[in-house]
Amino acid sequence: MTKIVIIGGGPAGYEAALAAASYGADITVVDSDGMGGACVLWDCVPSKTFIASAGIRTEVRRAVDLGINLKYDGALVSLPQIHERVRDLAFAQSSDIRSRLLTEGVRIVHGRGRLTEPEVGFAARHRVVATPFEPDGTDGPEEILEADVVLVATGASPRVVPGAEPDGERILNWRQMYDLSDFPEHLVVVGSGVTGAEFVHAYTELGVQVTMVSSRDRVLPGEDEDAALVLEDVLAERGVKLVKHARADRVERTTDGVIVHLADGRTVEGSHCLMTVGSVPNTDGLGLEAVGIELARGGYLQVDRVSRTSIPGIYAAGDCTGLLPLASVAAMQGRIAMYHSLGEGVTPIKLKTVASAIFTRPEIATVGVTQAAIDSGEYPARTVMLPLATNPRAKMSGLRRGFVKIFCRPATGVVIGGVVVAPNASELILPIALSVQNKLMVSDLAQTFSVYPSLSGSVTEAARQLVRHDDLD
Repeated sequence: MTKIVIIGGGPAGYEAALAAASYGADITVVDSDGMGGACVLWDCVPSKTFIASAGIRTEVRRAVDLGINLKYDGALVSLPQIHERVRDLAFAQSSDIRSRLLTEGVRIVHGRGRLTEPEVGFAARHRVVATPFEPDGTDGPEEILEADVVLVATGASPRVVPGAEPDGERILNWRQMYDLSDFPEHLVVVGSGVTGAEFVHAYTELGVQVTMVSSRDRVLPGEDEDAALVLEDVLAERGVKLVKHARADRVERTTDGVIVHLADGRTVEGSHCLMTVGSVPNTDGLGLEAVGIELARGGYLQVDRVSRTSIPGIYAAGDCTGLLPLASVAAMQGRIAMYHSLGEGVTPIKLKTVASAIFTRPEIATVGVTQAAIDSGEYPARTVMLPLATNPRAKMSGLRRGFVKIFCRPATGVVIGGVVVAPNASELILPIALSVQNKLMVSDLAQTFSVYPSLSGSVTEAARQLVRHDDLD
C-alpha cells in the first residue's frame, strides 16, 4: 500500500487526499490551520460570504429602479452579525471537509509538518516529522511519518510591507477584517488587485467611505482592460476615490485613524487601512533543504505541470508553488499529483483552460487567451464584444453595464477565450470555459439552445456574431 503524507489541509491538500483515498492509499494529512486551510477559514470562503451579505444591500439599493420603493437605514446593517455568519459558515465548511476525509479513511494530524533526511534502513523514500498541537496550544511529542510520496501544500500568507505592519486594529490585512466590531468611517485600501477590488466593492455597498490606492493607472491592472474600466466606472459612481500611480511607502497610525504615506510624498488619511498587496508562500520551516529542494524566486516551490518538484516522490501544489493563486488550480494540482504518483494516466495542467472570477458587482470572469495577448499579436483571433444592455433579461433586471466577449481562432473558429462582465459572471463563464477546454467551435456555441430570456443568451448570441460561413462547412 502506497504511503502518502500531505503537509497542508487546504484545497490542494484535502482534494489530493480524497483523490488518493479512492485508490486505497495510506494517507496522512498534517494540517496546522484546520481542514480547508486558509482558503476556507480566512480567505476565499469568508470573503465571498461577506460579499454575499453586501449583495443584499446592492439589491435593496437597486429596487427603486424596478419600481419597488423600500425604506431602509444603514444602521440596520449589523457588522457583528455579518462577521458571525462569515465565521460560522467557514467553520462549518471546514468541519464538513474533515468529516469527509475521516469517512474516507484519511488520518489527520493537527500540527506542523517538515521534511527530514531519510535514515538508512527506512523502507519508505521519505520521512516527515509531524509535531502535533496539544489542546492547550503547546507542541506534543514529535512523530516520524514514513512516506513513499509527499505532497507539500502549505499555501501562502498576506505579504507584509515594512512600515505598514498590521496591528489588527487600524492597520489590517484581509484576514483581520472580520474582527472589527464597527464599520470603518473611512477605509483606505492599499492595492488594486483582485482582493483589494472585492473588499472595496463590499464595503462601499455597505455604506463605508472608501479610498483605493493603486500603484498602477487603473483598478485590476492584471485583468481585462475593458472589464476593469467597467468596474472602475461603477466604483466611481458609488463614491470610491481611486488614487492612481501611488505606491504606499508606510502607514502611520494616529490617535483616531491612519495616514498612508505614498512614495511620491502624498498622503491619504482614513480611519482604517486594509493592506492587499499580495501573498508570500508558506515555505519556511519545511525542511526543504534537508532533502535537496531549492526554492525559486520569491520563495516558491518550483513544480512541473504534473506537480513534481526536483526530488522524486515529492510533489507540491497550491499557492506555495506560485502557479496561479486560485483554489480551483490548487485542487487540480493536488489531484494531478496523486494520480501521477499512483501511476494513473494524467493530463498535465493547462493554465489556458482555467476559468477565474472576481466577485465584485458586476462580477468579472475570464478564461483562456486574453485580450491583451490578442492585441499584442501573440494570438491571432476573431473577437466580438456584445454589450449586456442589448440582452432582454438584463433590461428586465435593470442592468446597465456589462458585456460578453468571445475569442476564436480565425481559420477554424475554435473558441480560445472569453470574458464576461455581469452580476453572475462566475456562472456565465462556464459554457465558454467548456468550449475552451474541449476545443469547441463558435458554431457549437451558436447552435446551442439557450433559455429565453436569460443572460446566457448573450453567450450564444456573441457566438452567432462570430460565426462565418466557413465555420459551418
